[in-house]
Amino acid sequence: MDEVREILGISRRKAYELCNSDCFKVVRVGRVLRISKVSFDNWLDNFNQIGGN
Repeated sequence: MDEVREILGISRRKAYELCNSDCFKVVRVGRVLRISKVSFDNWLDNFNQIGGN
């Protein structure tokens, strides 16, 4: 989660909102969220290609 926040330059709250929005694959292991690097990278590539919001 911290890596996503750092890459995107967003707050912790916004990172959780993204994880809950089904933009990329997220797995909860106990209380920890694990984000699929492949699905995140694909999402980020597509986000950059369309110009983002």
